[in-house]
Amino acid sequence: MKNKKLKIIIATVLILTASCNEPETVITDIVHSDGSITRRIEIKNKENKFEVSGIQVPFDNTWSIRDSLEININGDTIWVKRAEKLFKSADEINRDYESDSSANREMLRRAVFNKKFRWFHTGYRFAETIDKQMLYGYPVSDFLTSEELGWFYSPDNVNEQRKNGPDSLKFRALSDTVNKRTDKWWIKSIVSEWIGEFTKLIQAKAGRELSADSLKAHEDEFVKRIEIEGGKFDSLWANGTILREFIGEANALKYRKDADSSMNIATKKVFTNFKDYTLRIVMPGKVTGSNGFIDSTGVLLWPIKSDYFLSESYEMWAESKVPNRWAWILSGFFLLFVVTGIIIKQKEKG
Repeated sequence: MKNKKLKIIIATVLILTASCNEPETVITDIVHSDGSITRRIEIKNKENKFEVSGIQVPFDNTWSIRDSLEININGDTIWVKRAEKLFKSADEINRDYESDSSANREMLRRAVFNKKFRWFHTGYRFAETIDKQMLYGYPVSDFLTSEELGWFYSPDNVNEQRKNGPDSLKFRALSDTVNKRTDKWWIKSIVSEWIGEFTKLIQAKAGRELSADSLKAHEDEFVKRIEIEGGKFDSLWANGTILREFIGEANALKYRKDADSSMNIATKKVFTNFKDYTLRIVMPGKVTGSNGFIDSTGVLLWPIKSDYFLSESYEMWAESKVPNRWAWILSGFFLLFVVTGIIIKQKEKG
C-alpha cells in the first residue's frame, strides 16, 4: 500500500487514508497476578483536540483523566491526555469492546487472561487479539520470508533507525523488497476477496463457469492485469473492460451490479478507517515468552496497523511466571525431613 499505483486502484483510498497529523497514542495494559488489568492511555497531539470518538480504545468519564501541556524532545509544544482505569478482569475489557464507540469500533477485539499453578511457580498469559477483516485473503507469510516478516511487523522508528544505521544499504534493500512483496500480497488478497464475495452473491443463479474454483483458476491473470494497468485499473473496471475479460461478455452484462457490489465489499475491508496505535503490556513476574518488541524502558510493545489484521487475526501475547516461595520453603523442609529420617535410620542400623 506504500506503492503509489495501488493507492489509485480504488478512489475511496484517498478518503479513507489516515491523516499523518493524527495524535500519537500508546495504550499500556498492566496485568496483575489476580487477573485484574490497569489500563493506561497516553495521547499526544499538536492541538488540544481529543474527541472521545477519535480515541483508539473504548474510553469514557469513568476513567481517571489528566491533561497537560508539555514540550517534546524537538522543542515543540504538545497537548497530552493521560487516562487510567482498573479493570477487574479481561472480561470487563471485552465488555467495553462489545459496546465500543471509539474510532476503531468496527474492529472485533478481545483480551484473554490465563493463570496456571505449577507448584514451584505460577504461570501467566495475557493476550489481545484483533480479528481479521478478510474472509478469503492470503496470509502475508505466504509472500515474505522470516526476516522480511520481522521487518513488516517491526515498529516504524526501529526500521528507520536500521535504514540510517551502519547497515543502511542492507536494510534499505530489505525495506524495498518488503514493500514490493506486500504490494503483491495486497493485490492478490483483494482479488481473492472479490472472487469470494462475488461467487457468494451469484451462487444461486450462476452456472459452473462462475464457481469459486473456476474463477480462482484465473486469479493470477486478474492480479497480473492489475499490476500492469496500475492507475488505469479504475477506469477499466468502470467501463467493464476488466470484468468482460475475466468472466466473459454475457456474464459481465448479466452480473455487473453483483460484481460492483462485491468489489465495494472487498475494498471496504482493505481501506478501513482504522487509527493506528501502540500497545504495551507489563506482566507480573519474569517474562518467559512473547511475540512483542522491547521498548527503551524494557517494556513489551506492539505497533498496531490495519495491515496486521487484514487477512489474519493479529494476536499480541506475553507469558510470565512468578516463583512460589512458599512452595520452595515447604519443599526444602520436606527434603530436610526425608534426609534427617534417612540419617537416623542409618545410625540405628549401625
